[in-house]
Amino acid sequence: MALAETSPAVAPKPKPQGYWSGVRARLVRDPLTMICLAVILALILSAILAPWLGLADPYRGSMIARLKPLGTEGHLLGTDEQGRDMLARLIYGGRLTLFIGLMPVVLAFFIGSVLGIVAGYVGGLTNTIIMRTVDVFFAFPSVLLAIAISGALGAGIVNSLVSLTIVFIPPLTRVAEAVTSGVRALDYIDAARATGAGAWTVIRVHVIGNVLSPIFVYATSLTSVCMILAAGLSFLGIGVRPPEPEWGLMLNTLRSAIYVNPWLSALPGVMIFITSLCLNLLSDGLRSAMNVRD
Repeated sequence: MALAETSPAVAPKPKPQGYWSGVRARLVRDPLTMICLAVILALILSAILAPWLGLADPYRGSMIARLKPLGTEGHLLGTDEQGRDMLARLIYGGRLTLFIGLMPVVLAFFIGSVLGIVAGYVGGLTNTIIMRTVDVFFAFPSVLLAIAISGALGAGIVNSLVSLTIVFIPPLTRVAEAVTSGVRALDYIDAARATGAGAWTVIRVHVIGNVLSPIFVYATSLTSVCMILAAGLSFLGIGVRPPEPEWGLMLNTLRSAIYVNPWLSALPGVMIFITSLCLNLLSDGLRSAMNVRD
């Protein structure tokens, strides 16, 4: 009797991993990045959910309860120079600090990406006009430029957003232009143009998807700088106006109490330091996960 031939079982081929799946897997394997992400998410959630956390009124003060130390009953982190609860003001202050620190980078990302991609793809006179205009802003340090624009526009949240957005548009435009110029010289771009595709079609289909990743990674590295600049503007009195809770403004108003209660005066600075550090480390982890090289 003939024995039936048995063929060895063939193992199924593993499904190829997509780019963003690989990015997510590398991020999950990086414990430091995940810790920083958890801290940032906790700060954002606490700022959003502040009205439902049962905190004290961040605007109500008491001259009797001024500068209470940390651990005071009813005031876990003490009170400020006007007797307002520090824990409530720090959490509510995270709203403005994070908003003013993140929104200018988001706006500059979109504006700078559009200007850089157009300049890098079109080239010629268009590139010259856009990039030489951008170079004018590089003649001034970012800190002095932000102070000058905010001083000219006046104090306020909107004016701070405008000044910081203007400061971060030039570096993002330059990065977008450099990346787009490199992609423009690739063969598949020439092939797309040879098939009769218009400039808008080539940019939308072939260019944007290949240049947004490095621009986005660079933009994330600017968030901590933007937050520190926003806090610095408020510290100098040309950012958020009192009595709004904002970490830079709180740092300014508590300067006079540094010899009376130094730990209390340092709390807004500690929050700025922790947040900016986590944003920097998160940006480094994202850059490594996306495998973007300068």
